[in-house]
Amino acid sequence: MAAAKDEANRLISDNRQAGHNYFLLDRYECGMALTGTEVKAARAGKVQLRDAYAAIDKNEAWLLNAHIAEYSHGNQFNHLPQRSRKLLLHRREIDKLFQAVREKGLSLIPVRMYLKNGKIKCEIAIAKGKKNYDKRETERAKSSEAEARAAVRASKARADAR
Repeated sequence: MAAAKDEANRLISDNRQAGHNYFLLDRYECGMALTGTEVKAARAGKVQLRDAYAAIDKNEAWLLNAHIAEYSHGNQFNHLPQRSRKLLLHRREIDKLFQAVREKGLSLIPVRMYLKNGKIKCEIAIAKGKKNYDKRETERAKSSEAEARAAVRASKARADAR
């Protein structure tokens, strides 16, 4: 039973570069309109989100440039790997995203794709691009936090040894 629950909620693909290259402001969970072979390939983990982005066109949200590899056992009806895929969101959410994207410097970036209760979901974020000095500052903060954690761990280990 636990294995079935893990299968129902598992990560398919994540975009780790997004957190490095962008400030992720708001996140939205959305469904996706996929074909059968796309679902099977995604369940096999053949998804790449690195260069993907989302766009609002004619009051519909679309995932562009996401690569879902062709299904290995697919026939002549196999899907195109980088086709545009419709994102399923409520009208209010689409309107809110459209208003945010119209603002200068903001874009929609897919952060991760995962299974939730047997359905494939995509998490998109409103993102603002980082400058190089922002990226360096983030790295400095991460390294200093890691050093502090290591120092606390070392002092705790010395206290336990006594």
